[in-house]
Amino acid sequence: MIRITDILDKIYEYSPDADPDIIDRAYIYSARVHDGQVRLSGEPYLSHPLEVAHILADMRLDLESIAAALLHDVIEDTPATKEDITAMFGPGVAHIVEGVTKLSALPFSTKIAQQAESLRKMILAMADDIRVILIKLADRVHNMRTLKYHRNADKQAAIAQETLDIYAPIAARLGIFWMKHELEEIAFYYTLRDEYERIDALVNRARHEKEEYIKEVSTRLHYKMEEMELPCEIKGRYKQHYSIYQKMISQDLDFEEIYDVIAFRIIMDTVPQCYAAMGGIHSMWKPIYYKIKDYIGNPKPNMYQSIHTTVIGPSGERVEIQIRTHEMDRIAESGIAAHWSYKEGTKVEENTGELFAWIRNLVENQENYNDPDEFLENVRIDLYPDEIYVFTPLGEIKTMPKGATPVDFAYSIHTEVGAECTGAKVNGKLVPLAHELKTGDTIEIVTTKGHAPSSDWLNFVKTVKARTKIRAWINAREKERSFSLGREMCEKIFKKKNQNFNSLVKSGKIREIAEGYGFKTVDDLIAHVGFGKLTPLQILNRALPDLEKEDKEESLLQKIVGRRRKKTDTGIIVKGLNDILVKFSKCCNPLPGDPIIGYITQGQGVTIHRKNCLNVMKMSNERQIEVQWSKSYSESYPASIKIKTDDRFGLLADIASVISKNKSNILSAKTETSEQGIGLFYFTIMVESSDQLRKIMSEVRRVKKVTDVKRVVRND
Repeated sequence: MIRITDILDKIYEYSPDADPDIIDRAYIYSARVHDGQVRLSGEPYLSHPLEVAHILADMRLDLESIAAALLHDVIEDTPATKEDITAMFGPGVAHIVEGVTKLSALPFSTKIAQQAESLRKMILAMADDIRVILIKLADRVHNMRTLKYHRNADKQAAIAQETLDIYAPIAARLGIFWMKHELEEIAFYYTLRDEYERIDALVNRARHEKEEYIKEVSTRLHYKMEEMELPCEIKGRYKQHYSIYQKMISQDLDFEEIYDVIAFRIIMDTVPQCYAAMGGIHSMWKPIYYKIKDYIGNPKPNMYQSIHTTVIGPSGERVEIQIRTHEMDRIAESGIAAHWSYKEGTKVEENTGELFAWIRNLVENQENYNDPDEFLENVRIDLYPDEIYVFTPLGEIKTMPKGATPVDFAYSIHTEVGAECTGAKVNGKLVPLAHELKTGDTIEIVTTKGHAPSSDWLNFVKTVKARTKIRAWINAREKERSFSLGREMCEKIFKKKNQNFNSLVKSGKIREIAEGYGFKTVDDLIAHVGFGKLTPLQILNRALPDLEKEDKEESLLQKIVGRRRKKTDTGIIVKGLNDILVKFSKCCNPLPGDPIIGYITQGQGVTIHRKNCLNVMKMSNERQIEVQWSKSYSESYPASIKIKTDDRFGLLADIASVISKNKSNILSAKTETSEQGIGLFYFTIMVESSDQLRKIMSEVRRVKKVTDVKRVVRND
């Protein structure tokens, strides 16, 4: 059992001039008011505050903190009041003790509500006086160390789970890693004892196998540091059971596949020595470059600093090495406690306060939390930094993944709000819909009745709900358009064969075909025709197989006698059909010979683009359809060319002559001449193919004073 003299000895180690009077008085008072109370272990209750005070002395905290630790349970468990503590030990100690008491006075009956309310009070305490949370964490550490004295296994597991959910993450956020590790290890044992014992056995077995390996790596590191005249301390350690378990679960690994069960730490005197040591290690063993992390140059938010590197060490095994200074090592273990000083009323260092601005942000908005469950969910976001929390104008909180946008927020409120979202205000200022939200933002969504989602939103939304709802709307619209086009295509082909498509639908014949293809409805079948995944001819041949024979005979007859082409023929075959509503895009002006693709447009059939058209690259793949030029069709199409020249008399006439000689008509011509005498000619001419256009351009290039000829499309 810890004695008061052990605590005083610790204090004298780091503060030789300390006046122990307040500690002595707090010890005597605590012993008196707790007299007769015992722990589950059978020890006097006083053993608990002594242990908590000893933990804080190990963390080198000030005298007020340690006095408050000795008194932290007196208001809750004894007749003592805050006024009594204030009168005897001053307002500072009384304030801390009251803060710790508030964390324990939980009025809720359900476990989750208790956690939520306790976490809320923790956050408030952290913003008010960090020493409250440090005492509460030390209190939890000692309670976990003595958890074995609880005879109820369910109670043990519940306390352990609460520790994993709340206390260990807060210790990690404050950078107190020794505390985080100890809390996790004990909690792991009580929540998943079988897994703990399995990993313990694996680690112990590996320990015997790897002693020589640890010795070899340590020895070679020592020799290298001595050779470079770098004084240091080298430690080899095994990873905690809990972190090994987490890695095995999260990465689906067997124990043997975890290469960093053993990690080495090199502790130097100065920062330059750390970088020199890394260079020495990399000269000795090959580093894995993507595993190098410089937390000295870029410290973590909880003040952690160290260089991490992984190298291919002896026997080709990976070795994880951390390099840091003695001061960094102290901060890595103690975190914020290493910086938090309250000696004689001094305040926390300014830069440390800035690191924990997130605490103040939470406190400023804590009044908006009415539901403890909701508070718990959203405060965990700050403990797990992959998420953010934001507010509605009425103060309701919404959980979002990191990187979420106003569109994600709008869909989290209601699908209709998301669909009709046309603008957003963040903290009162208008922002783009792709704006990245941050924790604490208040968002107001601007909606427009009848507005529809945009496929562009899929490029920036982060939530599953927003992505799913946007895709569902787009798919529904695409299906509607494809159904319209598919019906038009079917009606045309069936009419061409003197058949009535709608009559066959009413008769149930088309339903039979739909079921034969595996579709639930006739509409699905027709939509697939519009998508280009089926042809009307396939449906016709299934509905009326006798027509297929007639088609072959008719085809033979056409070859013999020929047939006049309809004026509506466009020279484009859509998935084996040549009588579909087709138009040519004006953005890229495709010509026969150009690789082409079709794009299904609502009520306008299929628009033909060149395959390399920039607009095609932005379009939905679902609405693209295979098309090809008809080999038997010869017609003229407009094409635009741009000709760059040095100015000379008669040049325009010579260019026009070349175009005319190649049997092409000029639809329009425009000329420009710069002050420097450079001429630009823009021609729109009629050609039958891309080959004919290339021939014309090639001959124009030979005209005297022509310096460049280029095909022009709107994308250029």
